[in-house]
Amino acid sequence: MSYSALELLPESTLRTGVDLMVRLVEAAGAVVIVIGALVAIVKFFAALLRRDAIEFSSVRLTLGRFLALGLEFQLASDVLRTAISPSFEEIGKLAAIAAIRTALNYFLAKEIAAEQRAIEQRDAPAP
Repeated sequence: MSYSALELLPESTLRTGVDLMVRLVEAAGAVVIVIGALVAIVKFFAALLRRDAIEFSSVRLTLGRFLALGLEFQLASDVLRTAISPSFEEIGKLAAIAAIRTALNYFLAKEIAAEQRAIEQRDAPAP
């Protein structure tokens, strides 16, 4: 005899488990962003002390990468939130949040790529 997950676990138990996973993934995203901000702050002050204006691009690149990863975790938590019996209202909210976060991530990725190219061109040996 075959049972589906919903037949073995009541919906309230599934909701509780998914809610815990959502909180863990959201927390992971927040931790990634905070760590990125701290790393960027340390790199910023190091560049400031060296009076190295060129190094500021590297600081922005570092922070951008952490932000992009943090946004991915946040989007994953939003998807998880609607995993069990989503209502049309929840799906609509997810669509709006996903669109905003995806747009942010897209433009952030473009900026990171541009910064990376600028750093590579700056560091490339002159012909």
